Amino acid sequence: MPPPTSRFPLPTSETRPRLTVAVTGLNATDSPGPGVAVIRALRETTDFDLRIIGLSYEALEPGIYLRELVDKTYQLPYPSAGTAALLGRLAHIREREAVAVLIPNFDAELFNFIKLAPELRALGIHTFLPTLEQLEARDKLNLSAFGAAHGFGTPASRPLHSAFELTAAAEVLGWPLVLKGRYYDAAVVHSLTQAEQAFGRLSGLWGVPLIAQQFVAGQEINIAGLGDGHGRALSVVPMRKLTITDRGKAWAGITLEDEALLALARRFAEATRWRGGFELELIRTAADELMILEINPRFPAWIYLTAAAGQNQPAALLRLALGLPVPTMEDYAVGKMFVRYAWDLITDHTEFQQVAALGEL
Repeated sequence: MPPPTSRFPLPTSETRPRLTVAVTGLNATDSPGPGVAVIRALRETTDFDLRIIGLSYEALEPGIYLRELVDKTYQLPYPSAGTAALLGRLAHIREREAVAVLIPNFDAELFNFIKLAPELRALGIHTFLPTLEQLEARDKLNLSAFGAAHGFGTPASRPLHSAFELTAAAEVLGWPLVLKGRYYDAAVVHSLTQAEQAFGRLSGLWGVPLIAQQFVAGQEINIAGLGDGHGRALSVVPMRKLTITDRGKAWAGITLEDEALLALARRFAEATRWRGGFELELIRTAADELMILEINPRFPAWIYLTAAAGQNQPAALLRLALGLPVPTMEDYAVGKMFVRYAWDLITDHTEFQQVAALGEL
């Protein structure tokens, strides 16, 4: 199979334009952010000669120190600091780096980046993100209503503002029960005692409300997609989880050939007119029903598999952000696998101190 981007009319390597791209989500831990995988995919584009700027929130995000992938890193204020703090920091970075495209990869930061899109464009920084309406409609709190409005199967759910609401939720949804944080993390609980413990942990990490969701048994499948904002899914790659961590994250997966999955993702993009990357987390039940458990409004941490399978979604999003044409991608390698691994990344304490003290490396 040819390289993923070879279907585009591209300049030769000697004439590729230089382009600086900023990417968030560098925490390549046991629950990894998508940033490192996005950068790996971007590095394979033959459209541009890329300089990659990492944007981090913590000094121990491993992607900061992967110098073969990230040319320079700057720290950002936490999303809770608001849009003014973020814009001020990005304006400072733009004065030092010719950032042309910015790709955010965390759910919790997207609201601020979407709000700031016009201001960023005025600075010369392009994005390709969902609208605030799209972001809100697929929120975990609104998933049941979203499914009902568009004809998608979703589990029953209800918000939880207090542990005292667990008993009533279990009476409606049954045991076992899935408790989810607003943005991240989940726990399957089988009793009220387990539910109370999980509620304390999740609410301590992510605040309230939490989401109580009906447990649905079946085969776990994820789909990575890219919407053009006009109702078309330019790329769809489904993956079945082969190994799952105790936090529910895929540690290994394999691409699937399944027209029902492709049709579901295309229908999602058409119904929502989705703009940018997305991930559908699904369960296929014993009755062969597809249930949407979550809709993530950005690329997943396994997004490099799309590039390896022949549809480089991050590279295509880069073109969309710049207003360049991207044809619909149809073919991908079926049976392409990823197996995640951990290893010790060695760096010097002076680099860590520089990030912690100065906010950049």
